[in-house]
Amino acid sequence: MENKNGNIFVLKDAKGNEVEFERLFTFDSDVTKKSYIAYTNHEKDENGQEMVYASIYDPTGKDLNLYPIETDEEWQIIENILNSAQAQFKNEE
Repeated sequence: MENKNGNIFVLKDAKGNEVEFERLFTFDSDVTKKSYIAYTNHEKDENGQEMVYASIYDPTGKDLNLYPIETDEEWQIIENILNSAQAQFKNEE
């Protein structure tokens, strides 16, 4: 992961192409004792919904790699956070 400017960072895709992403938010889980980042490249899925990704990251910045979410428990935590954030965003509109 290359941090370009504040909330924008670059990742390489499976083909080695650089893709810009925007950090939406980060959070720490008391349950898993891990730190997570939610991010998007603003692409839309077949239903017109913006695609959002999540990974494990090192908040100290010593390790700039992003790591995959591996358990259903982690995905459930992330899904709950994303749903809460989406509901809050809709309420602010």
